[in-house]
Amino acid sequence: MTVAPLTDLPLWPPINLDRDPLVPLDAVERHRFSGPVTRVRLPTDTAAWLVTRHADVRQLLRHPDFSADLTRPGFPLLRRLTPAAFGSRQGGFIRMDGAEHSRLRRMLTAEFMIKNVRRIEPLIRQTVDRALDGLRDAGPPADLVTHFALPVPSMVICHLLGVPYADHDFFQERSRTLIDRDAPPERVQRHAQELRDYLHRLVETKVAAGDRTDDLLSRLARDRVDTGELAVDELVGMAVLLLIAGHETTANMIGLSTLLLLRHPARYAALGEDPGHADGLVDELLRYLSIVRSGLPRLALADVEIGGQLIRAGEGAIGVLSLANRDPGAFDRADEFDPYRQAQQHVAFGFGVHQCIGQPLARAELRIALVELARRFPRLRRADPDGRLPARDASVVFGLEALPVTW
Repeated sequence: MTVAPLTDLPLWPPINLDRDPLVPLDAVERHRFSGPVTRVRLPTDTAAWLVTRHADVRQLLRHPDFSADLTRPGFPLLRRLTPAAFGSRQGGFIRMDGAEHSRLRRMLTAEFMIKNVRRIEPLIRQTVDRALDGLRDAGPPADLVTHFALPVPSMVICHLLGVPYADHDFFQERSRTLIDRDAPPERVQRHAQELRDYLHRLVETKVAAGDRTDDLLSRLARDRVDTGELAVDELVGMAVLLLIAGHETTANMIGLSTLLLLRHPARYAALGEDPGHADGLVDELLRYLSIVRSGLPRLALADVEIGGQLIRAGEGAIGVLSLANRDPGAFDRADEFDPYRQAQQHVAFGFGVHQCIGQPLARAELRIALVELARRFPRLRRADPDGRLPARDASVVFGLEALPVTW
């Protein structure tokens, strides 16, 4: 088989500032990356296999011979960074495999079970109401991202972890650096270390004090660190992961979901008047928007065939969630937004052992936020309907920089 030169391969991920923010790839880009498995060039001048079909992405993400450990030689990094730029990997179980990953993940599984998330729904509602008051007081017009989409998940995850929300500017700035593919390596390394240092001080304070408060970090300090099951540095790594994932992803979903619903005013109105279909709507929003658009990278540890293509040991593969969620082989009229679709089989949260552990919390926050927004702001609309919306196209987690609204 003839292997195309690296320079002839299409670059992944594409940057297109003119693309509709609700569309993962435009028609030209879809054609360029068409095919179940496509060879692509990464920004690091290395090659990888792009996996785009729903069934193939699920196979890739659940297969034990594909590693999520970015410290392995040959791992398909999407930006020019050495793994050392991220600091210690201790506790960051999302980038671990096998028993190492399972040991840490099991310590958090019960925390994010549906029954536990339901118990904190009153807290989520209070947080949403407070943020909506802030949106009301800021306008009209006002930026929905600044005054609503970002504060809601930030306040909730801070409360759950026991992180002072007063420090949100500090950790939000550093979180955004760590998921920005265009951020200079030295800034990534500095901000990663500053965030770890901040959380290390917080964790050590909780451990030393034998803190009896009921936040997650205090419970893990008492139940896991004090018993020797978990090292302080591991708890810090878990805190970094949960803090970043706990607010960036949901904040971007709230902003994009609002934009999409404002393009469907009848559906937006129905959400506020009759929220009974909100759970199904949330799944369709997750499928249709798929904010982790650059995909989930993996490294083959053995030869594995995916979608008819042999991926050899040592080669990288990327499961593109956004294209898998718009695969016509898995969803009828896959490129259409259908609020009544049964879309539960989407892969917006990943798949397999690394599937997002916080998805019950994310679903609850998104559902409550959108229902209450539609209920309290039934006349909500874009302040500048023809204006271009700045998007975070270079971010690992896609979203809007701003969404000016009025009512």
